[in-house]
Amino acid sequence: MTELVFRDDAYACECEAVVVEAAPGRIVLDRSVFYPTGGGQPGDTGALVQAGGTVIEVLGTVKGEGETIVHLVDEARAPLEVGTHVTARIDWDRRHRLMRFHTALHLLCAVVGAPVTGGKMSEDKAHLDFDIEMEKLVAEDIEAKLNALIAADSAVECGAITDAELDANPGLVKTMSVQPPRGQGSVRTIHIPGVDLQPCGGTHVKRTGEIGAMKVARIRSEGKRNRRVTIAFDA
Repeated sequence: MTELVFRDDAYACECEAVVVEAAPGRIVLDRSVFYPTGGGQPGDTGALVQAGGTVIEVLGTVKGEGETIVHLVDEARAPLEVGTHVTARIDWDRRHRLMRFHTALHLLCAVVGAPVTGGKMSEDKAHLDFDIEMEKLVAEDIEAKLNALIAADSAVECGAITDAELDANPGLVKTMSVQPPRGQGSVRTIHIPGVDLQPCGGTHVKRTGEIGAMKVARIRSEGKRNRRVTIAFDA
């Protein structure tokens, strides 16, 4: 399995690691700061730097078998040998934008207060889909409430609950399309006191104020009762 450095420290930009598996286009390390695609958050990009200075661009990151993380690289490049030491370094500016968006989506979930049917984020925008009537979504109201929660500069806390506790509190799962992984004994949570508590394995900022001002870029219908609220940075 890969040690998930990002899970304990979302602000870690790099770490020392050793190649444990390698094939054309794919590298697995014993530990990594790279977040793999999941939960609507894109996988990290960046580089693996060898001791001699050779840089291998990481084009994306995905989950592999079991608890491994696969770093996607150019298939034309000769695979690294198992046992090679590298410095794993993420594109921090890109990751930080995604962290800000991911935390903002937790706040948006609290503002709208309806079942979430899906969501996705990129470097320049993010959205959640809600099972709600269109007339209940007023862009100006959502934007004002969202920015008020951001300005409150509340702590964003990582925690955990047991599988049994989650089963006893199904309302904690806000996203209908994705179920948190069970079977490990506990499930990671993100808690913004007085605002939001839900299972989440993504990366987030430490305080809501770090998100920065947001705007509602668009609200549109994506089906009979599926309404998409898209947000973007207001700068």
